[in-house]
Formats: sequence, structure tokens, C-alpha cells
Amino acid sequence: MSNSYRIALAGNPNTGKSTLFNALTGLRQHTGNWAGKTVSLAEGTVQHKGKTFRMVDLPGTYSLFSNSTDEEVARNYIVFEKPDVTLVVLDATSLERNFNLALQVLEMTRNVIVCINLIDEAEKQGIKINDRLLTKRLGIPVVKISARNKTGFPLLLDTIERLITGTIECHPIKTIYPDDIEEQIKKIEPQVSKLVGDRLSSRWVSLRLLDGDETLLNEIKKRMLLKGD
Repeated sequence: MSNSYRIALAGNPNTGKSTLFNALTGLRQHTGNWAGKTVSLAEGTVQHKGKTFRMVDLPGTYSLFSNSTDEEVARNYIVFEKPDVTLVVLDATSLERNFNLALQVLEMTRNVIVCINLIDEAEKQGIKINDRLLTKRLGIPVVKISARNKTGFPLLLDTIERLITGTIECHPIKTIYPDDIEEQIKKIEPQVSKLVGDRLSSRWVSLRLLDGDETLLNEIKKRMLLKGD
């Protein structure tokens, strides 16, 4: 059994995501273009409790709706490459603005850890964050850190390890949309489920199709149908 696991880092620009990546991986990193795109992804490794975490620093994006190449690359990596864990890095001083991306990721994949960075800056501003309450409400682990000061790193790495080994499980909160949208989802999700099976979230794909996301449909055809899956 392999002891190497892929960990994707997602987040808005300026949340300290790349600072976290650099602090964790140090000199054990490299960059390269991914999936024929011009966007370069940084990759690096972290050793923890006999396991190798292969960290992948995804492009910083405000959403995952494929409105840009960066968004498309980040979305496709999470959905199709299926990292073992996706870390969503949030700015502790701007949680409300950052949570949009986190909720999008929760619709796409189950194994998610919300990593609240810049906790030292938040404390200076008198902002208090109840990580236990957030964990309970989101249904996934929430860890507070300061990437710049390397505060909270042992807990973060332990949480990744516990999620990978199944010691803890994620039960992500389900975003409920207005009744008319939920009705449309119910209508098309059975057909979508036949197409994607358990490889993708049929609910998430249904939402994207309702939104007219043709790039996703094309990507599904290219990756699944043409392979005969």
C-alpha cells in the first residue's frame, strides 16, 4: 500500500495559500504545467508520521465556475484528479468573503479541510473564530493556523493524516438552493447520475449544467466518455 498522498491547496488570492505551501514544503518543491494548460502548478512534499504528503498549490481563484483558465485548472484538478484531501485556505480577517469558495469545494468533494490562515492578524483586530463550532456546522475539520509563523502546523498535519487513515470522516454540509432550482436538480440528477456514476457528485454536475457550464460538459466527455468509462 502506497504511503504517498496528494493534498491540493485551494483558496482565494492573498489568503496566504502559497505561503503555507512554501512553509510546509520548503526546498522540496518544483513547478510544471498541468494538463496541457499554460498555468503552472507548484508541487512539493511533506513527510509526516511515515507518510509522504504531495502538496499541489492550485491557482488562487475567487470561484470554481470556469470563468478563467485558473478557475478551470483548479476545478478540474479537484474534480477529475481526485486528490486525497483538499485544503481550502481562508483569510481569518475576511471569512465571509472567502467562504464562497469553500462551499463550492464542499459541493465537489468530501475530503476537505478548511484551513483558516492569518489567525494572528485576526486576533490583532479582535476577531475571534470558533473553529469547533465551524467544524460542527460545516461537517468537516477546521484548523486555525498562521502560515507566516508556522503556528498550528502540527495540528494541520495530524488532521490530514487522520482524514487519510479514516480516523475522522467528513460529512460536508449540503447547500440548499431556492425551491425552483432544487426542483430542476431533482429532474436532471437521475440522468446525470447514470452518466457520471460515483466518479463525480451528480448533484454538483447537475448544478453546473443548470448554470450552462459547457466547459464542464466538454471536460466530462473528454475524460470519461471517450475513454469508454
